[in-house]
Amino acid sequence: MATTNLRVRRAITELQDDYKNGNKKPLEDLMRAWKGIKALPPDDPNSFFKLGGFHGEPFRGAGWGSSAYWGGYCNHGNVLFPTWHRVYLFKLEQALQSIEGCADVMLPFWDETSDDSINYGIPWALTDEYFELDGEQITNPLRSFVFPKNIIDNINNDNPNYSKPYGYETVRYPLSGLVGTEADRAATTAHNNQFKDYKQNVRFLNQNVTNWLNTSIVVDKKVIPTGVAQKFKDCLDAPNYTVFSNTTSAAEWNNQAKGIPNPDPNFKPVVPLESPHNSIHLSVGGYEVPTGPNAGDFSPIDGANGDMGENDTAGLDPIFFFHHCFIDRVFWLWQKKNGQTDALEIIPEYPGTNTVDSQGPTPGMIPNSWLTMDSPLNPFQLEGKEQRTFTSNDCVNIEKQLGYTYGPGSLEDTVQSRSLAIEEPVRPTKTIKVSNINRGPIRGSFLISAFATIDGKRQCLGTEAVLSRWNTKYCANCQTHLEASAFFSMPMPEDTGKRGMDLTAEDFNVEVEIKRRPVNENLTASARGVSAGVQHRVEMF
Repeated sequence: MATTNLRVRRAITELQDDYKNGNKKPLEDLMRAWKGIKALPPDDPNSFFKLGGFHGEPFRGAGWGSSAYWGGYCNHGNVLFPTWHRVYLFKLEQALQSIEGCADVMLPFWDETSDDSINYGIPWALTDEYFELDGEQITNPLRSFVFPKNIIDNINNDNPNYSKPYGYETVRYPLSGLVGTEADRAATTAHNNQFKDYKQNVRFLNQNVTNWLNTSIVVDKKVIPTGVAQKFKDCLDAPNYTVFSNTTSAAEWNNQAKGIPNPDPNFKPVVPLESPHNSIHLSVGGYEVPTGPNAGDFSPIDGANGDMGENDTAGLDPIFFFHHCFIDRVFWLWQKKNGQTDALEIIPEYPGTNTVDSQGPTPGMIPNSWLTMDSPLNPFQLEGKEQRTFTSNDCVNIEKQLGYTYGPGSLEDTVQSRSLAIEEPVRPTKTIKVSNINRGPIRGSFLISAFATIDGKRQCLGTEAVLSRWNTKYCANCQTHLEASAFFSMPMPEDTGKRGMDLTAEDFNVEVEIKRRPVNENLTASARGVSAGVQHRVEMF
């Protein structure tokens, strides 16, 4: 599928700038294309309901009624995460181009580490309530989606708790979209009635996103970034595709650093691409980061539960695709930085390379089978003479195989400087590991945060977002193959000297907070304890 005339995916802020400067066609055509696919009948192969539903609900295959399987096609927590989503975007983009007059439309990316995003949050084209198209004011097609059919959570049989009806409209922070039970509907109505001002809600959303992007700690009076923007930079340093690609493989890689004689004092945990990806999902979908630069004047909103915050419905919010377009761009930047634009290697039989790892098997995949570059990326079919399912080998090089590339944006300077080894001296660092967390009793996505007393002040070392399915309580796969864990870097203050590397978690009063739905409970415990029923273990090495 090689092409000589590459089509370019631009930052959506560039389309916004063109629009403001009088060249309205690129943004208008994008809006027209999205309006078009959302209006198609739900069973049309190019409809947004059909394509958005490939990610999670409406569930299919064995996952339709059994939580031992993942009923959506998406891959998370395994090595197919970057490639499956790459093809997913490609198919959505083709659907946009199928709308009359939109053949040249390309999917833009939300540049999540740009100065605009870091300072102001989400681009206005993705949040404005209305847009003028062809002389008519319409509801902005990028801000939400109204379901043309109901989706039913069959896992709980006659007590569905993540079903959503015909006419349901997707929501983002600070609103809630839980409507599966009578109790949920009553709580959601009461919660959402507090937030009737649309523009104020967008301000809440943008402030939440910027807080996630910008968190930091202070050590020896020096600010050290720890937020999502820094995680995107750090993931570019992942040493191989396997650990770059997903949280399961990265956790195993980081585990191997523990217990090594004379550990490297400059060791930093590997950050996989999936980690900051998860954080953006939860920042839009309804979780506040425990601390942020504006935390003093920002009141956390309990009860928020947007669709981006759960894998079940994330793909049905249009912002999902602009977020993942940026994820795909970071994937391509990592490939170029590491000379892997034509081939990717998977470490055989490594954690994160089996269908049972993390979420469980997707429809059509055999349980307990190994994932390779030849594994099918269901349900996406190659076009042309070869009538078969896409594999990861079909989408390694976006330019030669898929015919597109990315326009300029953030992180390019980071790739260049790190390739040239232009780095500041690294201070000695220890690693906090939080493990033995069973997702079983936790409904939906949740956060793991670590706190420590540094320079006499309690500070948040970081927050790991765990993007999950809503129902895991009876999930056999979750309880036998899935353990949530997180790793946090802890820079040593200079006054600890050489003894710093011998200090323990207790010396820094390390605490863990597990924040979970439905009411954003704060569950804290010391490094030795149990967090209000959510058992976990804390180690420092």
